[in-house]
Amino acid sequence: MKDGELAAYSLVELAVDRLRRDILSGRTDPGERLVEEQLTKRLGISRAPLREAMRLLAEQGLVEHIPRRGARVATLSDDDVRELYELRDVLERHAVTSAPEPRDLTRLRAALDVIREATEAGDRLELANAHRRFHVEVVALGRNRQLTALYETVLVKIQLYMAVNMRREAETSDAVDGVHRHERLFEAVEHGDSTAVLTALAAHGARAYLG
Repeated sequence: MKDGELAAYSLVELAVDRLRRDILSGRTDPGERLVEEQLTKRLGISRAPLREAMRLLAEQGLVEHIPRRGARVATLSDDDVRELYELRDVLERHAVTSAPEPRDLTRLRAALDVIREATEAGDRLELANAHRRFHVEVVALGRNRQLTALYETVLVKIQLYMAVNMRREAETSDAVDGVHRHERLFEAVEHGDSTAVLTALAAHGARAYLG
């Protein structure tokens, strides 16, 4: 890759990272328009890398392109959300019940540590990402890479939907409650009790927010 191509790719990565953070932290709301002129000025890039970044974000399900109206933060209908949670449950159940022994919990334990650190720091986006990483590591114990990759795309879409709700949740509940939920889930995994793991995952549901 030539220097010019590398620089352009770096600008695309920058734009993807900045916009993804805005969307998944709830800084931009579902359905909010993404105006090219405003974004090129704010990000300090030209239209070409911005458009490539928007294309990549659309592939991730975070941005929608509306004919003759431009791009906007993706939206999910009530049916979309219900279907995503149903798919999440199916994938979790399959992964948990088919996970072979022995299981290396190093990565899961590290994800739990990040949840604790992000909670203490009050970093909402880092916390949401840490929640997602923890759940992905639970499913990864099933040692099915394709299933794990699909599961993570589902969680990203749920995180998009729940970003605003998580912002409200942070204002009304004790953040350490989320840490305790994940500690209980970790203990169930550590004990190898698949029934307890599934029960803990279902309780996470409450389906009020991802985590």
